[in-house]
Amino acid sequence: MTMSRHQQHDDADPVRAVADAILYEGYLLYPYRASSRKNHSRWQFGVLGPPGGAETGLGEPPTLRTQIVVRTLGPAPAVEITLRFLQLQRRTVQRRTGNGFETVSELVAGGRSWIGWDEAVEHSCVVSVAIATGTTHGAATVVAPAGEDSELLTEPGGETAGRLLRTRRAARGTVTVEADAAAGDLVRVSVTVANTGDAPVDRDDAVGRSLIGAHLILAAGDARFVSLLEPAADAAALTGTCTHERCFPVLAGDPDPAAPGEAPAMLVSPIILYDHPRVAEQSGGDLFDATEIDEILTLRVLTLTDDEKAQARATDARAAQIVDRCEAMTPEQHSALHGVRRDGDRAAGPIPEVPDGVDWWTEEADTSVRPEADTVLVQGVPVARGSLVRLHPSRRADAQDLFFRDRLARVATVHGDVDGETHIGVVLTDDPAADLHEWFGRYLYFAPDEIEPVPDAPVKSSRNEEP
Repeated sequence: MTMSRHQQHDDADPVRAVADAILYEGYLLYPYRASSRKNHSRWQFGVLGPPGGAETGLGEPPTLRTQIVVRTLGPAPAVEITLRFLQLQRRTVQRRTGNGFETVSELVAGGRSWIGWDEAVEHSCVVSVAIATGTTHGAATVVAPAGEDSELLTEPGGETAGRLLRTRRAARGTVTVEADAAAGDLVRVSVTVANTGDAPVDRDDAVGRSLIGAHLILAAGDARFVSLLEPAADAAALTGTCTHERCFPVLAGDPDPAAPGEAPAMLVSPIILYDHPRVAEQSGGDLFDATEIDEILTLRVLTLTDDEKAQARATDARAAQIVDRCEAMTPEQHSALHGVRRDGDRAAGPIPEVPDGVDWWTEEADTSVRPEADTVLVQGVPVARGSLVRLHPSRRADAQDLFFRDRLARVATVHGDVDGETHIGVVLTDDPAADLHEWFGRYLYFAPDEIEPVPDAPVKSSRNEEP
């Protein structure tokens, strides 16, 4: 998963950087215009609605529950639990009329357009508990108070053109923690977050008093959290008893080679993550759609018309920053968003096998593969990028491949798939468009038993090969 970077906090803290991406998931959804249908239902993840809202169809369920396993390491094991969420803040635009103000759909002041928009205010609550079995260790009350603020909008000459009126409804909740099972140095800890506000009167009231983007950051002292995805053998039984409601707890921060499958931090997320999630290093700024790819979102912003970009800037200061950043992006920055190769400096050689204990879809397995440098033995001859081969498509080949029988081709890549099969990508040496096919990566693929090495063929490559 690629996650975009939230700029409000220091990115040197990898746990907080991922947590911020989760917190603001849905704050803005491209194409960032208030008129976009997608922006009509922005708050979708981690929403804990007021009690009774789900039963009446007005809001989301009020609770989040999780159970995690802690391995105690010292004499005073403890867990610090931080609840983070957003409180809805509605912004109304008002125009100056005589000695008062009236609400309007749009106002232009100081050369900028303003429209009504739902903003958000960040809140957090911390509960610190000592780990000992059989006792409820901690509880805290969460209050996001109601409020109203105003901001005057002025013209260049200083006269007041209108104001922004921001209102918030009160949101309340509780966090409770309990250690309820143990096995040796392992303790199961239960955490519940509940919205305890009044029952909503309508949908607007429900979302206005919800805990939005609710998630937990857990930090252990004299202890470590055990992975619930890949627990150690001695913890598998206890982790198997853990239940979760509307959340996904995963190990957070950088992995520790000395303690595989365990970590001093855990993230309890409203969206599905893997252990040790991290923000993509190529992400230069937040796009508020954390589970998407920055390149796609950036290109989507750049396809907006000037009028649509003006609408986007009118919604929110963060939206204006996104549009400005996308427009100012250099070709090099665009290119960096396309991805990163993690090949290292491994010399050319046979397609490596995935090491025991490493899943084929993980980064550790992916970094060992280099299709443009890997080799495969065919009839006792090493075949790699640049090798000349003659094609002998088999009956299992695609019908179009039969037209390439006995044609001469140049190898471009050697691939191995997850089933252990090998695929050799080639371009035809006599194809006038060979350079273009190779440049775009549009290869013909054959199995090793469908090619014949031709080491001495007097055919010059149509492309200058890099050393």
